Amino acid sequence: MLLFLAITIGCKNSSEKETGAAMAQTEMSEELQESISRGAAIYNNFCASCHLSNGEGITGVFPPLKGSDWFTEQRKKTISAVKNGINGPIEVNGEEYDNLMPSLGLTDKETADVLNYIFNSWGNKVEEPVTPEEVAAIEK
Repeated sequence: MLLFLAITIGCKNSSEKETGAAMAQTEMSEELQESISRGAAIYNNFCASCHLSNGEGITGVFPPLKGSDWFTEQRKKTISAVKNGINGPIEVNGEEYDNLMPSLGLTDKETADVLNYIFNSWGNKVEEPVTPEEVAAIEK
């Protein structure tokens, strides 16, 4: 009987820990979903005119964000480009782009939100969300 009680208590504690972890994931998912929602509005206001509403960009002029190897492989440069703008040649999915993207004047939170939207749209899937703190750490 004592062994049964010990096993039951152990299972209950393990179950409570798993539930707590699941709740933390759910809270993070809700936080990320809110960031993505805010980012969608920012994207439509600032980015869609060049990169288009479907993220496909304009070949040779404005690089695609949908399926962009540059976005997924150059995280710090991507954050910097959205935060500070970018000028000069870059290669995206084997295509060279040499255009100016000005700084959009977004806050660190807005930058994180729009990147979370882009990183989770049009089939893109970047596992680690961008945070305002990560954006703030990027120098000009």
